[in-house]
Amino acid sequence: MVRIFLQEIIEDLRFEDLPANWNSFDLESFSKTKKLWDYQQDAVKNAVKVLWKYYEDFVDYQEGEKLEVNLVRKEKFFQWYKDNGLNENLDIHLDKRKRNIYALLTGYYPQENGKISYKYLINRMCFWMATGSGKSLIIIKLIQILAQLIQRKEIPPCDILVLTHRDDLIEQLKKHVDEFNYANETKIILKELKEYPEVKRQRALFGITVFYYRSDNISDEQKEKIIDFKNYDNDGKWYIFLDEAHKGDKEESKRQHIYSILSRNGFLFNFSATFIDLRDIITSAFEFNLSSFINSGYGKHIGILKQELRAFRDEEDYSGEEKQKIVLKSLILLTYVKKFYEDVKNIQSNLYHKPLLLTLVNSVNTEDADLKLFFRELEKIGKQEIEQEVFNKSIDELWNELKQEPEFMFEDGRKIKIDKTIFKNITICDVLNHVYNSNTHGEIEILRRPTNKKELAFKLKTSDRPFALIKIGDISSWLKEELAGYEVQERFEDESYFENLNREDSEINILMGSRGFYEGWDSNRPNVINFINIGMGKDAKKFILQSIGRGVRIEPIKGKRKRLLQIYNAKEISENLFNRIKDKVEPLETLFVFGTNRNALVTVIQELNKEKMREGENQISLFENEEARGYTLLVPVYKSADYPLFKQKEMPKFEISYEEFKVIKNFIDFIKDERVFLMRYSEKLKDMPVEKLKFFIQSISRMEDFYKNVERGYRNIDTAIQRIFDHFSVIPEEFEGLKKLEEEIKHFKNIKVYLKDVSEIQNKIEAVRQFKDPSILERDLKEKYKRGEITLEQYTEGVKESARMVREERVEYQGKQLRIKHIANHYYLPLILSDDEKIDYIKHIIKTSSEVKFINDLENYLSKSDNKFKEFDWWLFSKLDESLDEIYIPYYNPNVNKISRFYPDFIFWFKKGDNYFIVFVDPKGTEHTDAYRRIDGYKVLFEENGKEKVFTHNGFKVRIKLFLKPEDISKTLSEYKRYWFDNIEKTLEAIMK
Repeated sequence: MVRIFLQEIIEDLRFEDLPANWNSFDLESFSKTKKLWDYQQDAVKNAVKVLWKYYEDFVDYQEGEKLEVNLVRKEKFFQWYKDNGLNENLDIHLDKRKRNIYALLTGYYPQENGKISYKYLINRMCFWMATGSGKSLIIIKLIQILAQLIQRKEIPPCDILVLTHRDDLIEQLKKHVDEFNYANETKIILKELKEYPEVKRQRALFGITVFYYRSDNISDEQKEKIIDFKNYDNDGKWYIFLDEAHKGDKEESKRQHIYSILSRNGFLFNFSATFIDLRDIITSAFEFNLSSFINSGYGKHIGILKQELRAFRDEEDYSGEEKQKIVLKSLILLTYVKKFYEDVKNIQSNLYHKPLLLTLVNSVNTEDADLKLFFRELEKIGKQEIEQEVFNKSIDELWNELKQEPEFMFEDGRKIKIDKTIFKNITICDVLNHVYNSNTHGEIEILRRPTNKKELAFKLKTSDRPFALIKIGDISSWLKEELAGYEVQERFEDESYFENLNREDSEINILMGSRGFYEGWDSNRPNVINFINIGMGKDAKKFILQSIGRGVRIEPIKGKRKRLLQIYNAKEISENLFNRIKDKVEPLETLFVFGTNRNALVTVIQELNKEKMREGENQISLFENEEARGYTLLVPVYKSADYPLFKQKEMPKFEISYEEFKVIKNFIDFIKDERVFLMRYSEKLKDMPVEKLKFFIQSISRMEDFYKNVERGYRNIDTAIQRIFDHFSVIPEEFEGLKKLEEEIKHFKNIKVYLKDVSEIQNKIEAVRQFKDPSILERDLKEKYKRGEITLEQYTEGVKESARMVREERVEYQGKQLRIKHIANHYYLPLILSDDEKIDYIKHIIKTSSEVKFINDLENYLSKSDNKFKEFDWWLFSKLDESLDEIYIPYYNPNVNKISRFYPDFIFWFKKGDNYFIVFVDPKGTEHTDAYRRIDGYKVLFEENGKEKVFTHNGFKVRIKLFLKPEDISKTLSEYKRYWFDNIEKTLEAIMK
């Protein structure tokens, strides 16, 4: 069983709780047109948390540290893994017969019993992220943060190196860095690694110097392009970023060992969409592979069709009709999607993408190359060299599969739904119109640009618009052989059809090519992919994953790369527009995949399934309590205010030590003129109005009104001033209203279990789920018997059955026990608890000691005959999970200088008459200062002049309450004491009061 171990063990470390120098970064901005998505920011946060754990939590860094400190760090870091349950043996086994690798490793690491302990290589983290998820942006953002941490003297000043395995990826890096530099004052200066000696002699005064090189050109010998790593060793003081450069088994690959050696006194960051090695998966700090990417709504649904493109197999002889049918099926499906695109476009023109058919082939230039065969059939259809019967068969065969509603990949239970009327009524004229950009059949004509040797466009002579494009390494042999005798129009514009594919005015509907072109290609247009004779070779796995990964990108609204429902839930589209198009977008939000044959399809499905579920990972769903469905369960919702935090009635003060504040105040008093500020901090102040800037400077001058003296030091005046800028830019959230509970509590549907066999757990969950209180069940049976609805025999059997029901089951794995319990008033059933906080084979259960104790105390109290819960008409409660659920209280958090979200451990609902109470309860011992901030956030939203606000909703008078448990109630400030609780009965009395 392989688990994403590092990500799991840093989940409990909150980014907001890191010291100020470690969490005061702009995580969102990147360039003029790009921002980091939520998941990209989460990846950066995880990286920073790991670095903090390694560099600050274990060993304090001092300027001029000895290298031995790195070994202490590594030992403690590796022990931290073990303390959290790492059992796998990650050591590197040595083999003297492999002299090169043996000499390489033993020259840098001590050996013991024929192996090298993995503790010497533990200074690393991996990022397992889908193709198209924006790894390059994360790498550049992390480089920016590393430079800031170096400047703040939090980490050693190691050099930075980016390694990737292809020239086009290096060019892509340069392009993204140019974008970044254009929008940021601090520039990244890219230098080829060969320039290292000269750059080090010159010592750049400004910017962040980052070296780059082809990862496959680094070795232990020097040639023309291949360099000897020893010439660039730098005592192992490198921060190295690997972008898809992890190829090679860790024990066999010399190159992999070289990367680790170069970063032995620095840190290694490894990014890829396709991790296989145990060590890469275990040390992954962030996982957002293809499955997560799609399930989070950032990509299209994937439908793998069983239709086989068998007629393109070399060893099988099929008729021309069979070849026509398989090409027709992909064109018909593209036509179907394009019809929905036209419908959406008629409602609003700037939504979604023009659907595209992508055909990827294995051979291009041989006599009967896959690409040539496909093109010939495409031509025949365009010329009307097909029978209507063949077209009808193609529609029927494809419909016979689609009407079965096959499931999407990764999305359990979600099925492909095709509109039968629209699909069955597609005609050959529709295909001509939507695919060939023509109203009538016609001969193929070639469009080419003499300066472009890699692409050819095609159109019908009956149309003035091209419909298809071939992008291959060299088109010359095609022009000489396959296309001899065709009319060729030469276009002398400089623009490339391929480079303009993403433009709204691109007319290309079919893109054909081999493996070469898709690398580095970024488009949201594909809706249909044909894999022709791919899936047979050794590189098929990676090719399939990457090409599908690129095909799933989506952008319904410019700048919003999520599916429509997620955009609507984030309130980034109007309800009116959403309702008008929501039933038309699923085809546009789906990627349909065809394969050459059964083996190829199986390869695709197997590889995608590996992405979906790693060995030993299972997902269990618990069940919504049937009783809950009869009640109105309300939750608060919020919206961004239209005013900044500093205009709030009680503006939270900026927290900083008195000594540092004096330095800042003197600095600002010295400058005085805000124009000087604008010059020094132009990047940070570019969006701040002059009036706001003046207010900012005046506020600092009145320090007694502006700041709060705490033991918080920034050790850097620019960092502290940036935090003050941020303080004046914070936009609070305000209460918008109440809504019925829908999907805001969902952790119970996502219980992760890391065991090979979960049948015992599932059986016991089902047994407890069936439980009903025997006294209530017997009463109901008696009433039914009296009314004559059941016989005496049925009544007797029912009573016996109720006696056999179990309220609680227990199960134990790895010496750690689970309790599976029925608690009648809980929102979902059953509850799963463990008394062992370090239980690591199951996620999203109740295991924190304070929460377990609260449940035990609640059960004990409920067993009393005079418990005060009976005074309500009804009540329910639910556990909340901050990592998955969406019920929270927003509050200003000075640790990050932003609005944070407080997720209480439990929510209760009570109704008595027309009085309705929503009660948040957090029983874990909370540090007082943090608790005060959360209570302050609650008070701003739900109190006025020291009294609870009363909200009306469908005839209810709704009050929202909060109770927390402090670490030591005796130390509580008097104004906060009414929010503390130490027993359930007093809490209920406070609610009733």
